[in-house]
Amino acid sequence: MSLFKARDWWSTILGEKEEFDQGCLCLANVDNSGNGQDKIIVGSYMGYLRIFSPHPTKTGDGAQAEDLLLEVDLRDPVLQVEVGKFVSGTEMLHLAVLHSRKLCVYSISGTLGNVEHGNQYQMKLIYEHNLQRTACNMTYGSFGGVKGRDLICIQSIDGMLMVFEQESYAFGRFLPGFLLPGPLAYSSRTDSFITVSSCRQVESYKYQVLAFATDADKRQETEQQKLGSGKRLVVDWTLNIGEQALDICIVSFNQSASSVFVLGERNFFCLKDNGQIRFMKKLDWSPSCFLPYCSVSEGTINTLIGNHNNMLHIFQDVTLKWATQLPHIPVAVRVGCLHDLKGVIVTLSDDGHLQCSYLGTDPSLFQAPNVESRELNYDELDVEMKELQKIIKDVNKSQGVWPMTEREDDLNVSVVVSSNFDSVSQATDVEVGTDLVPSVTVKVTLQNRVVLQKVKLSVCVQPPLELTCDQFTFEFMTPDLTKTVSFSVYLKRSYTPSELEGNAVVSYSRPTGIPRVIQCKFRLPLKLICLPGQPSKTASHKITIDTNKSPVSLLSLFPGFASQSDDDQVNVMGFHFLGGSRVTLLASKTSQRYRIQSEQFEDLWLITSELILRLQEYFEKQGVKDFACSFSGSMPLQEYFELIDDHFELRINGEKLEELLSERAVQFRAIQRRLLTRFKDKTPAPLQHLDTLLDGTYKQVIALADAVEENQGSLFQSFTRLKSATHLVILLIGLWQKLSADQIAILEAAFLPLQEDTQELGWEETVDAAISHLLKTCLSKSSKEQALNLNSQLNIPKDTSQLKKHITLLCDRLAKGGRLCLSTDAAAPQTMVMPGGCTTIPESDLEERSVEQDSTELFTNHRHLTAETSRPEVSPLQGVSE
Repeated sequence: MSLFKARDWWSTILGEKEEFDQGCLCLANVDNSGNGQDKIIVGSYMGYLRIFSPHPTKTGDGAQAEDLLLEVDLRDPVLQVEVGKFVSGTEMLHLAVLHSRKLCVYSISGTLGNVEHGNQYQMKLIYEHNLQRTACNMTYGSFGGVKGRDLICIQSIDGMLMVFEQESYAFGRFLPGFLLPGPLAYSSRTDSFITVSSCRQVESYKYQVLAFATDADKRQETEQQKLGSGKRLVVDWTLNIGEQALDICIVSFNQSASSVFVLGERNFFCLKDNGQIRFMKKLDWSPSCFLPYCSVSEGTINTLIGNHNNMLHIFQDVTLKWATQLPHIPVAVRVGCLHDLKGVIVTLSDDGHLQCSYLGTDPSLFQAPNVESRELNYDELDVEMKELQKIIKDVNKSQGVWPMTEREDDLNVSVVVSSNFDSVSQATDVEVGTDLVPSVTVKVTLQNRVVLQKVKLSVCVQPPLELTCDQFTFEFMTPDLTKTVSFSVYLKRSYTPSELEGNAVVSYSRPTGIPRVIQCKFRLPLKLICLPGQPSKTASHKITIDTNKSPVSLLSLFPGFASQSDDDQVNVMGFHFLGGSRVTLLASKTSQRYRIQSEQFEDLWLITSELILRLQEYFEKQGVKDFACSFSGSMPLQEYFELIDDHFELRINGEKLEELLSERAVQFRAIQRRLLTRFKDKTPAPLQHLDTLLDGTYKQVIALADAVEENQGSLFQSFTRLKSATHLVILLIGLWQKLSADQIAILEAAFLPLQEDTQELGWEETVDAAISHLLKTCLSKSSKEQALNLNSQLNIPKDTSQLKKHITLLCDRLAKGGRLCLSTDAAAPQTMVMPGGCTTIPESDLEERSVEQDSTELFTNHRHLTAETSRPEVSPLQGVSE
């Protein structure tokens, strides 16, 4: 047990699923017993009232049956409980219970029992007041200096103070400028009520001013009452604390001085009677409740402050004297005398954890044994240390830190994608133009080796692909169980996804508590998003892939997309995406080339990737191991830059629309405030066309919100197209420079760092920072470039010119022999293979323009590829000639 935990003297749990707040706890001798011992009175929002008198046999005992004196269901939520002299003709203590629409005063009495079940306690209703307004909180005291009795003041939700002189209603007054109710307290020395308004000001109202002010029941005031002195409710003093208050307490040092304590959301204030600040304390945590009380030191106040970190702090003025740990977050705290034990701290949580505790520490019973004093042989220790280090190194070399076989034996995951479409399509709420959207079933099988609980399976695919279910939970209570789940995948919206790969991730914890994650990828069939189509003779975008093997019949590569069986057309095939675009694939009859062409540049990616993948699988089945693809054309950067510009333009447009929507929302709220002021005014004033302006602003807000939502949809589609084009560019760079898998992984990390594009962190600035880092490290030439530092903040750029220049420079340096590497030796200046070296990072506009001129011949527009090369132009349907 920690030294600084609250010492649990007695505790209990109240009810089940009940809620409590700061007004629900009170400590007093409510049954007027002769020993003067306090009782714990607790009311709940469920309407239950309980009275406890703890008598633990030893410290830390829970509640016994005899500790609960009384439990009553009042059937109305209990907002606050207080004990005072509320009945006329007697000075005995009675219990006041505040409900939302009722104030009840009860007498609590006990009858001695002569048998083993103990004393009998009864609660009798003395009187009640039905409230015309919904109550919020209350306070009591000797208002106006009365002797021997307590009056009650209730604050309603709409800002009315209702004063009750015990059995009779005295008067009601509205607080000026009221919006929301705050905490309320009564100061007997100044005979005033103190509260905190919605303006975050501490306000004090004299009781005499309240009593002589205009009655709240009179809705209209005459001009004489307005001009007459003493008829309007005037605040005595105010203090702006700049934050909302949680509670107010008033503590008197002696008969001549008292202090007003205000607990704010981040500060703790102590005020004088006239509203001046005596002292304040800034809190580093979020408080939940507090209780000031007089200290044993002369002229100081101790304050208990509970916070949301389960801590209870004790301050003497502004000095922290003690901090103790609680098992719950307290919402109310009181100090009383229970079972002849003075100074017991009683805390209550919002879920009903009631605890009586005290401060202090337990003596430590542990004594450290005597250490034998002997001489250490450091030579033997060195030899032993070297042997242990050798054993550790050998173990790490052989099997690593975590044994892989153990992790693989816990759970096996396999994914099988059905080769046929579902007989009844599972596609729902699709936005694709075709009549029927197919769906394919995916089965995931899990087989465990040990007992596993709460195994979670998450499946994700690239949008606009959609899953019928993406979350599954399993319980493997016995070993060697096999569980299979099935779900369907379909295309939801009318554009092409950037990838056909899906990912199944299983997370679980081993019996020892170590968390594990298993990932299994699967590939969806191309026919899920694509149908056979007619080949097109014309296309705006074309790329040519070279191979080192003889061309393969497209009918054997794509058996499910053969639209014609004529042998003359085996070298051409058309694909029609469900989103509407078309792609044509041609195989040369005489050369080892394949051409992919389409009207949309980004649509080339999936067919190109599928072609290379199926070629590799085809030659692997044939036993050919030296198959390779290459790309010798010019890099299509111009088409790629157009997609970047479109995506960036949508981001800028979305930012402008959001700023305009924010301005219209501010205007709408301002008009609402003015109209509310006009409507609340007792003397009606003309609206001056404010209602017309409100209606016009509302229509503008709705139109702008629709425009923002439409722009977000367009931006999401643009980002998907940009990812497809980025995948294609990375593939072409890898084939062009014959990059290894590690180097391609570096390019993918630089060009595709985000799974989702947002206004706060967008694709352009992230990719620009990553490419700049590559240019300044592994692709740098001079040490001057390596000394340049990246900006620590990623902000949206003004335009995309800088990003496009860096992408062009990256391709230029790769063409001149640069290599991609993230090791430490890559920071050294590179020695380029190509003669002439590599162009440095431009540091001025003139140098950037010169770099663009040098690289113009290398990176030409791929739309004019056929016209710029020496190959003769051939009809696309006749194949790609030499």
